[in-house]
This record gives sequence, structure tokens and C-alpha cells, in this order.
Amino acid sequence: MKKELGQEPIYDARELGTPRMLVLGLQHLCAMFGATVVVPIIISGAYGLPMTVQTTLLMAGLGTLLFHVLTKFKVPAFLGSSFAYLGGFGIIGSLDAGKYATMSPDDKLAYALGGVVVAGLLYLVLALLFKLIGVQKVMRFFPPIVTGPIIILVGLHLAGSAVDNASQNWGIALVSIVIVIAVNIWGKGMIKIIPILLGVLGGCIVAAITGNMSFEAVHTASFVGLQKFTLAKFDLTAILVMAPIAIAAMMEHIGDVSAISSTTGSNFIEDPGLHRTLMGDGLATALAGFFGGPPNTTYGENTGVLVLSKVYDPRVVRLAAYFAIILSFSPKFDALVTSVPAAVIGGVSFILYGMIAAVGVRNVVENRVDLTKSRNLIIAAVIFVSGLGISGITFTLGGADVTITGMAIAALAGVLLNAILPGNDYEFGSSVAGDKAADLGSYGA
Repeated sequence: MKKELGQEPIYDARELGTPRMLVLGLQHLCAMFGATVVVPIIISGAYGLPMTVQTTLLMAGLGTLLFHVLTKFKVPAFLGSSFAYLGGFGIIGSLDAGKYATMSPDDKLAYALGGVVVAGLLYLVLALLFKLIGVQKVMRFFPPIVTGPIIILVGLHLAGSAVDNASQNWGIALVSIVIVIAVNIWGKGMIKIIPILLGVLGGCIVAAITGNMSFEAVHTASFVGLQKFTLAKFDLTAILVMAPIAIAAMMEHIGDVSAISSTTGSNFIEDPGLHRTLMGDGLATALAGFFGGPPNTTYGENTGVLVLSKVYDPRVVRLAAYFAIILSFSPKFDALVTSVPAAVIGGVSFILYGMIAAVGVRNVVENRVDLTKSRNLIIAAVIFVSGLGISGITFTLGGADVTITGMAIAALAGVLLNAILPGNDYEFGSSVAGDKAADLGSYGA
């Protein structure tokens, strides 16, 4: 017997029939699409690193399927492009020290991807610790007073890039900004979940009408073709840029799994377990990085779709993964997406980067971090000054120049100070809202 959507929870979507399952899969595709394709657009358009939409969609689809296999097909999560690592790509794109001074954009991307691979593998370390030691003990080393300021740093570090791109045509950028704000504040249902996509579409329409968008690449591109793969290369400088960001990304993952558990009424932290979900996310990120895609993360947008539809069957999410893989074989579609003007990128980034910083603030507030305590103020202060004030430290190791960025120093200093200074009273699981507060993939939904 077919059930009605939105009336009661549905854990087996086959009860709805194949046509409605396909529609629900397309809805999940739409929810993840805007944020997922914006990441390679920013990486290539703003930072000059030639990442493609085709490869991004392929890796998002394959990463999602890998995640489902490793979590025993139990968790209805979609893995799309992570915004947490944008700051790392921006840093590597602008590096001009040592061998990076004369390096081509293709090689810079390859080394950045090597850092992504290592960052993904760090998830496996945390997964093992969760399995052997337990979530509560491990999470004491990554409390909100450390992760919150790190997330804030990611957003603040990117702010200049948003302004630079928007300034190329403030009129078009403002159109995108207004649309993103309006959808976030007044949007309803599915519309509210895709503000970034709608901001890009609105800005592109205005740009096309005013003659500020070129479709030449779209006309010359073929409808069907293979993806462009960039194999990862490994360098200590790039690894030290990307690896510390994994701390914030892993906390985001834990927040997402908490949110999905709360939404569906299932305790995925216990079954299949955080160690399995982290393993799935980490391996999906490492796989994407190795072949030229951005790091993956579980998506808050798709959790919003779960709330709207009340269909909690992971089969529907896997349909979205199949659709993403199919789209990844169209160079014409890739060319259309990458034709987005820099001003549009700047407009949506203007809000997006600010939201990333605001998520860090929310992480601190919703976990009730006591900033009257000297230890907490000291940790936050050192993280902010290190991340914002230190451009990087370059030294020679084994005959090679190695650069440790300010963000890497900030993350390391925060973790060490939290471990050394007395008074750490953070307990994971004491606040559901707090556990979900590091969700970088949710734009006010």
C-alpha cells in the first residue's frame, strides 16, 4: 500500500512506488547541487586552481555510495563538496614561497589534493580512537572552544576573496547577495534549502541579460565526455595547510550525524557507530582528493530534505548519487556551470563565507562555552592571533622548503593549549543543539 508523503515517517521508500522514489532522489540532488558545484567554481574561479564540476559530481556520487557501503546502508546521508577546506585551497593558490613561487596552477592543485588525501586519512585515525577509547574521551581534546574559533578563522580568511570577486561588478554581486538573503529569510520548503543555487542562478540571469556572461565555452563543449582527473601529489607544505582543517571538518561530520539521528529518530552514533560514519566520510574525501575532486562532507541540506519529506530510506539518497554520476559525464554541463561570472561567485561567497564564520560563533554559543574563564579566553585569543596574524613560517627540512601556515599553527596551538591548561569541562552529548552546531553545510535551514 502506498503511503502519503509528509504524513508519517517512511523507512522503506519502496512503499511509495518507483516514480515517487525517483522524484525524491531528484529532490535530494537539487538540495546538494548548489553547494556542491559552487566549491569547484570558487576553487577554479577565485583561486585559479583548475578543478572541474564534472570530477566534483562524480566524486560526490561515488563518495556517497562508498559511505553507504561502509555504514551498512543505514545512514541516509549525501556527501557533497566541503566548504571547510576552501581556506586551504585559497592559501595554496596564493603561495609564492619555495617551489610554489614558480609552480603552475595544475601542480598547485595536485599538491592541494595531496593534502586533502592526508586530511581524509586523518578521519580514520579518529575513527579508530572512537572505536578503541570511546567518543566521550576523545572529544575532550576537540571541544567547541577549539573547533569554534577554527571554523571562524576559515570564514574570516576567505572574506577578502569574496570582496575581490564581488568588486568586479558590484551590481551583479548585489543581485546574488539579495537573493541568498531573501531565500534564507522568507523561503519556504524546498526553496529555503537551496539559497546558494538560487543566488547563482539569479546572478547569472542578470549577467546574461546585461552581456556580462560568455557562453562560448558552452557552445563548443560536447554533450557527453569523460571527466578530467588530476592525480594528487604530496608535499609537506600542502599537507600542513590541509590537515589541520580536518579538525573542523570532523566536528562538522559529528554534528551532521547527530542532526540526521535526531531527524530520523535513529541513533546512528551507536549503530552503525561514529567510527563507521567517520571512516566512510574520510575515505570518500581521500578518494575524491586522489583523483581531482574537492573533499567531501555529509550535507545538512539533504538532512533538510529528510525533515520535509519524512522519507528516511537511504535508498532515496543513493538515487541522488546515481543522478550526480550521470551528470558528471557532460562536458557541456560543466562548461555552463564554469561560465558563472566572478562577480556572481563573489556575491554568493560574500554571504557564504560570513555564514561559515557565523557557524563557528554558533558552535561556541550553543555549547555554552564559558568565556569568563581565563583558559577559554586564552585558547580563543591564541587561535585568532595565530590564524590572522601569522602568514606562515617557512623552513628547510631534508633539503625542501616547508611552509606552515597561520591556520595550521592556530589549530595546533588550540589543541595543545586545551590539553595542557586545566579546567576542560566539555562533555560530548550533553547538548543536542551543541552537537549539531558545527554544520557548515546548512544555510539557515
